[in-house]
Amino acid sequence: MRFLTWLVRAFIFFSLFAFSLHNQQPASVNWAFGYAWNAPMVIIVLGAFAAGTVFGVLAMTPSWWRHRQLARKLAPDAGVTEPPPAKPDTPREPQQPVIPDGV
Repeated sequence: MRFLTWLVRAFIFFSLFAFSLHNQQPASVNWAFGYAWNAPMVIIVLGAFAAGTVFGVLAMTPSWWRHRQLARKLAPDAGVTEPPPAKPDTPREPQQPVIPDGV
């Protein structure tokens, strides 16, 4: 199973590497008011991916904070770890010794 996982990872890596090698031609991103950014296409795609990732994390942060605060309210002493209460001692029945066969 480990071999299959590494095989899939290698396939994804080499596919992305081939994508980047085949998309090195210059491309331009046209912004408002006549601004343009010229760069290799692979850099533009990488920048768009990074910007989308940052935007997604920032958009998720307020919801994550609310859920975290709610969890703290529901379990205020969740961070405190105390040993479980000791059970009262109950008398045990004596166990018979196990004798192996043939002895």
